[in-house]
Amino acid sequence: MTIKNLLGNIPFSADLYQRLHPGKPGTRYNLSQLEKALPGAVDQVRPFLKNTPPRKRIVLFATLHYWVEQAAMIGLVLRGLGYDVTIAYLPYGDWNKDVSKFNLRRQDLYTKQVLSPAKGLLRTVSLLEIAPAGKLPASLEKSIQTASAFDVMYTLQVENFDQDSALYRFRLKRNRDAALSVLSFLESEKPDVVLIPNGLVTELGIFYQVARHLDLPTTTYEFNDQREQIWLAQNKIVMQQDTGDLWNALGKIPLTGPEREQIAALEDARSSAKKYGKGTRFWQDVPSTGGEILRENLGLDQRPLVLLATNVLGDSLTLGRNIFTASMAEWITKTVLYFAQRPQVQLVVRIHPGERLMKGPSSLDLIQNALPLLPENIKLVGPLEKVNTYDLMEISALGLAYTTTVGMEMALRAVPVILAGQTHYRGRGFTYDPSSWEEYFAILDRLLSAGTIQKLTPLQVEAAWNYAYRFFFNFPMPFPWRLMHFWKDLEIWPLQRVLSAEGQAEFGRTFQYLAGEPVQWD
Repeated sequence: MTIKNLLGNIPFSADLYQRLHPGKPGTRYNLSQLEKALPGAVDQVRPFLKNTPPRKRIVLFATLHYWVEQAAMIGLVLRGLGYDVTIAYLPYGDWNKDVSKFNLRRQDLYTKQVLSPAKGLLRTVSLLEIAPAGKLPASLEKSIQTASAFDVMYTLQVENFDQDSALYRFRLKRNRDAALSVLSFLESEKPDVVLIPNGLVTELGIFYQVARHLDLPTTTYEFNDQREQIWLAQNKIVMQQDTGDLWNALGKIPLTGPEREQIAALEDARSSAKKYGKGTRFWQDVPSTGGEILRENLGLDQRPLVLLATNVLGDSLTLGRNIFTASMAEWITKTVLYFAQRPQVQLVVRIHPGERLMKGPSSLDLIQNALPLLPENIKLVGPLEKVNTYDLMEISALGLAYTTTVGMEMALRAVPVILAGQTHYRGRGFTYDPSSWEEYFAILDRLLSAGTIQKLTPLQVEAAWNYAYRFFFNFPMPFPWRLMHFWKDLEIWPLQRVLSAEGQAEFGRTFQYLAGEPVQWD
């Protein structure tokens, strides 16, 4: 690294080396599939350029090689639809590891080489070549610090970390450097629309923060568990899953018979350890065996049962979602201590199965540190245990959730739920939504002291079903390619098919929304 940093300070050393050794640098940064596919993709788009009226000027930002690959294809489709597209990029291969100046320059030159067949259709700009702004406004500086904290939480899958750590200092410096270049670039460019994947973490989040600071219309997008779908948001971070406009538009419209059957089929698949539709994941490891069998297997009795369902610590769907808690970890800890003093009820803590894939600490550790001797009325279901969460829902009298959809799905079963985090279904009429610790514990006291916890009313249950349908079936937008298995999806939906009448009937509105046209939730 030291030698390469020294070489990186010598003008044109990396340029000369890349000229003598063209192609992919010997790093993780790999655009080889894009290099093969881009010339043909450009040829597919050219026939659609003839009669396209001039439209908005779009800046599409990408960093990390896999986002750069997808940005090129999205940019070409938008160009085929008549938009003036600039792809701005940072040629990083990792968000959590530094790269020598020498290798970074090589990666930049390699990116230019790979993207060169799109010249004339797409304009490409390396932010490494943009003269940075002199300084950041105070409001942006604060946003950079918050974004850098999110990066550390996301990387380590924690909620508490040392701000003197090497990782935080690294992310803060790289984010600040990116922000200065983005600010200079966007102030000069003044695009009609900015388009960014994710918009929450890494330089993707920085680009979003700068764009909104400049009050530029900005669209963010991300993928859910279904193929040929995305979530998107306009002037918001898509990972916050803000469904307010959707619910305002459709929440008072009763579900039709087929819609009710559709959401029921999805719930059946999720609870039965089956895939649904074009889904890419199983929501349970084991099929349902029934709540009473599970009650016996876990050694539970007939006392009222409260189910606390955790999220994965540091998950992008929990970052920035605190309302009255300092963190989800604090909520879990204080809640189990509360129930340790209330033997008249049972608490089951279902640790998110996704923890089996994580590298950071587990919610189990938090609880065991808080309660080294676990009271008999508290049961822990670990991430590796073969327990169907929907069987737990069946025997629960009350649910506690942070942002997980388990809370919404408990409401479908008439189980009341108290929400501690800013989740998308908060405030939709079928959950308890405290805004302070005092209110949270007051609701718990009231519900638990009643002896029998009242189920949700039929109107609340109906609202939960209506909302669940809107979230699972209206909120996602049709889209041809996922980030994972992108090249296989591109074989099914090549660019000429996406731009054809068939493709536009399927995906046309989504591309319009990505380009900043107002979303119509009809």
